[in-house]
Amino acid sequence: MQNQDIKKSLDETKHYSRADARYMRMAIDLSVQNVDNGGGPFGAVIVRDGEVIATGVNRVVANNDPTAHAEVSAIRSACQKLQTYQLEGCTIYSSCEPCPMCLSAIYWAGIKRLCYGNTKADAKAIDFDDSFIYDQLDLAYEDRSIECEHFMRDAAQKAFSKWAEKSDKIPY
Repeated sequence: MQNQDIKKSLDETKHYSRADARYMRMAIDLSVQNVDNGGGPFGAVIVRDGEVIATGVNRVVANNDPTAHAEVSAIRSACQKLQTYQLEGCTIYSSCEPCPMCLSAIYWAGIKRLCYGNTKADAKAIDFDDSFIYDQLDLAYEDRSIECEHFMRDAAQKAFSKWAEKSDKIPY
């Protein structure tokens, strides 16, 4: 059945490879299994040069961790495995279009390509709605639902000054 699903998917759109379909199927299968294991309906797979580097599933409720999204979990695992904070040359396959936090983590990790199955509209339809975060980012600080206060900048600048002067820093 899975090979038929992959062939059907390839027939629908031809812009991705059989390998892409295989890795996406892995992410989707992880998401389905995770629901059965008490987690959220999200899975992710990170691949580099045809090798699966890491996988992740949503364990927000199970771990009492609002950052335990599938993509973030996969990124953490991949970075540990590869002993680096940059996942250059990697592709991430996600069962769903990433939320703003996960998308930011994907950019920060230097992942070169993102492939996803469900859309954010699909997620919204099952009450995983992150559109309010996108909306909040467009608002002025004083109009956001989280109270934002800016103070003690002069004191906070000390760490930035030390960083700027540091000769052995590793920029990221």
